[in-house]
Amino acid sequence: MPAKRRKDNDKDSTQKHPNAMRGSGSEGMRGGAMRKTSGMGGSAMSQGGRPGVGDDGPPNAMATRSGQGQRMQTGRAGGGSGGNGGPGGPVPPRRRSCGTMDVHRRLLSESAEYRAARAAIENATLQRVALAPEARFAGVARIPVVVHVVWNTAAQNISDAQVTSQIDVLNRDFRATNPDVSTVPSVFSGLVADSRIEYFLATIDPSGNPTNGITRTSTSTVSFSDDDAVKSAATGGADPWPADHYLNIWVCQLGGGLLGYAQFPGGPAQTDGVVILHTGFGTTGTATAPFDLGRTVTHEIGHYFNLFHIWGDDGTGCAGSDQVDDTPNQAGPNFGVPTFPHVSCGNGPNGDLFMDYMDYVDDAAMVMFTHGQAARMEACIDTVRSSLPDLAARPTPSGPVVSWGASRIDAFVLGKDRALYHKWWDGSSWGPSVTDYEYMGGVISAFRLATTEDAAPREAAEVMAAR
Repeated sequence: MPAKRRKDNDKDSTQKHPNAMRGSGSEGMRGGAMRKTSGMGGSAMSQGGRPGVGDDGPPNAMATRSGQGQRMQTGRAGGGSGGNGGPGGPVPPRRRSCGTMDVHRRLLSESAEYRAARAAIENATLQRVALAPEARFAGVARIPVVVHVVWNTAAQNISDAQVTSQIDVLNRDFRATNPDVSTVPSVFSGLVADSRIEYFLATIDPSGNPTNGITRTSTSTVSFSDDDAVKSAATGGADPWPADHYLNIWVCQLGGGLLGYAQFPGGPAQTDGVVILHTGFGTTGTATAPFDLGRTVTHEIGHYFNLFHIWGDDGTGCAGSDQVDDTPNQAGPNFGVPTFPHVSCGNGPNGDLFMDYMDYVDDAAMVMFTHGQAARMEACIDTVRSSLPDLAARPTPSGPVVSWGASRIDAFVLGKDRALYHKWWDGSSWGPSVTDYEYMGGVISAFRLATTEDAAPREAAEVMAAR
């Protein structure tokens, strides 16, 4: 594997980094350290660096967003199944575009708090990734998701089935169980990683009420951009649920060929989350080729968990870094479905890892995260996003019978439903009911009655073990 090339022509040994501030005289950051940079103007850069629809020019070509309408919330629709498919409205994009770095640079230029947070997060990430894998969280992090469907036309009010199809994609992609991972060239197959992250639609809303994890908001806004308007009811979108306990995903009509964008960890809580064009969401309904396999959301959640684009966001200069050691250096984004090997930046003979989720290829061509990328995401969950996942350890008894006395036996067993069952004997009879503690997100959420036939105390272990 070619080593990740660093920029070596600067006398002060600094490098261009995705987190470096592109505004003249503003504070940016390299790795975890703050530094001065020069180049582009210091104003917000929400329109740069994205090819327009059908643009065959260079990846940094400027694009003009169209279709901005007056923003006004007209109320939340009921939680029905929504529209029945068909893209409707503007022609869906044919080339991948992501607004995450535009949002990142805008926040860097506007917010000293964001700049400081990003520096601290990168320092913490470097320290965490340097530890042995067993020092990171154990098991699987389960992420509660709320999908805010913001629609202007019936087709944009996507179905529940389209939403659940996207959750299914995420669970395969982040656990490396997607069938198309088999298309990874053999020279790269050892890099394929299970990120140990799973997703589920939230079952409890912020007020403690049952939910299906989907909200629906009708809007008069024709299309949104990466200015975060979709994330607020006051500007025609939907307000987020608390970002420290839910991954917020907004699905809407985006303009200017934009497929989606995310906010890196460390940004404002009220705008934290991911925004996706409805035709690039899920695998059914309005999902439209070549972005109909759900990989746009996989890509943007990669950013949400602190992954950069694989080429390091330096244009085509071969000097950027994604801060991951096991991804080959590459010149810039790849589009469509490249042919292996695609060599750039002297990274032959194997070339670019274009099949990585953090490149710009079509959905059918991106199929993997690397071990280094998984380590960065795990470090993010262990640090800045530690309040988000369900990592509560389930109770594990030392054995079926854990205590007894002259006239008391308490028996416990972990059932096949992962609940802990308790049965007690008072010297003459079994207790009539059993408390079953089922942990969801660290909170006792259910009690069940567990019964067995009467049995002698000496049979308690066998009876409970059979439950």
